Amino acid sequence: MEGLKGSSPRLMIVSDLDNTMVDHHDPENISLLRFDALWEADYRHDSLLVFSTGRSPTLYKELRKEKPLLTPDITIMSVGTEITYGDALSPDKGWEEVLNQGWDRGTVVEEASRFPQLRFQVETEQRPHKVSFYIEKTKSSEVINALSKRLEECQLNAKIIYSGGIDLDILPQGAGKGQALAYLLKKFNSEGKSPQNTLVCGDSGNDAELFSVADVYGVMVSNAQEELLQWYEENAKGNPKVILAHERCAAGIIQAMQHFNLDPNVSPRDIVGLSQTGPKYFSLGHEIVEFHLLCERWRRAEVEDSNEIFQRFKSAIDPNCSLLHPWGVEDNLFTGIDVLRQCYGDQKGKQFRIWIDKIRPLKISSDIWLVRFDKWELIEQERRCCCTTALLKVKPDAPNSLSWIHIHETWLDGCGNRTNLCCSI
Repeated sequence: MEGLKGSSPRLMIVSDLDNTMVDHHDPENISLLRFDALWEADYRHDSLLVFSTGRSPTLYKELRKEKPLLTPDITIMSVGTEITYGDALSPDKGWEEVLNQGWDRGTVVEEASRFPQLRFQVETEQRPHKVSFYIEKTKSSEVINALSKRLEECQLNAKIIYSGGIDLDILPQGAGKGQALAYLLKKFNSEGKSPQNTLVCGDSGNDAELFSVADVYGVMVSNAQEELLQWYEENAKGNPKVILAHERCAAGIIQAMQHFNLDPNVSPRDIVGLSQTGPKYFSLGHEIVEFHLLCERWRRAEVEDSNEIFQRFKSAIDPNCSLLHPWGVEDNLFTGIDVLRQCYGDQKGKQFRIWIDKIRPLKISSDIWLVRFDKWELIEQERRCCCTTALLKVKPDAPNSLSWIHIHETWLDGCGNRTNLCCSI
């Protein structure tokens, strides 16, 4: 959110994680990486990314270690009962106060424990404003009806959300993914920072409330579960602002951006040529994403081994550009990039990916940008990240009209080593 500088976000995407942003049936994470490249190239600098997940903070952090997820500006966790900000997951105390009103967690646990069909989920999923169980699908309807009646008789400020054909959560009446989003939108509006457009994305029953929030676009991905499709038939069919995608997960989110004309909406990973140019594109974001994407494709032999392709690297680098590697050695990048030529295809057929996260630009003069970003690499099962600071200068005849003049890389949390780094940028 630091890059917005008090302005209204151009776009806010609010997405569930499991089976929406993240496709657990896509071992290469192709659709997620496509979304990552699009967001960092065109939206990170003036928009908001919000993850809204049923996961607790513990399970959310585990997923981030497993998948190439971007860092969101806001994270809504535990089925809308926790709102946090930034890397530090700083809690929204105002939301906690809202949920405390009339909530009696102890009595909720006591009443739910009367139903032997309910099995408590693991301790990490039991949160201050969420009590979570597993229940067999065949028994869910009967138990939900009886438990709802019992909670009402006890005058408890609570509601039940069933999703995924197995998960049953009991929350404060005012909680949930939809209510958390409505709270954020009201907060932004009071600050004069309402998003120009909001797109919500989901696949299961606990996402249904997102699509009921006023004045938002919505997409249910093609792999949406039965309970959400039933909700759509009963509540949203015919609503032009809500679509059923024919693409799975993150690919369905990109499809929705195209359907609703939320532009740009083509990922750099979907471009066969070397770059996307034009006034609608953020040239700085594109240069950072495209430069590293070309490095990945070069090493995977997904582009032609030609002077023309390799010249794309050279033409974007100032002859005096210095690169300070994370292990402390400084090189001239313009001459050092020639080492990459020898690495053509060295990762062909292997699980090798590069993705960029948290692009944070600052224009420090009329023609120079200072930009910080995290560069992630995956080589087979090893992940590593460099925190990168770079200077780029306006150069009209360079790709994206920008030239790299200095790069300084440091390891994130000491996660790197010197293995396989001879060809890294």
